[in-house]
Amino acid sequence: MTKQRNHPPAPGELDQLIHERLRLGIICALVDHEALTFTELRDLLDTTDGNLSVQARKLEEAGYITCVKKFEERKPKTTYRLTARGRTALEHYLETLSEMLPEPRQVRSVARRAGLRPVTAH
Repeated sequence: MTKQRNHPPAPGELDQLIHERLRLGIICALVDHEALTFTELRDLLDTTDGNLSVQARKLEEAGYITCVKKFEERKPKTTYRLTARGRTALEHYLETLSEMLPEPRQVRSVARRAGLRPVTAH
């Protein structure tokens, strides 16, 4: 349930751990999948091994994701899963963000008054 506020939340109220682009991508990818391997996440997010490793470690240290490392056919396999804490943190992040954002109709109305054309998504 969203709290009633007299003013929108300040940007500093967003969970800065989740707010970083790649960490947000990791968490969102894990919402859609029960588990993803390191390679699957890397390819899905189009990032480097080093960058994914660093950002995933930060989420793991916060308790937002779990990391299981094992060997399959003598090859290392790292698998990530979203934790209940991570899911709750994402829900709170999205609620806070939605409270900060104007309604789409407000954006369109301001754009029309300013004489701006609508932009189509690519």
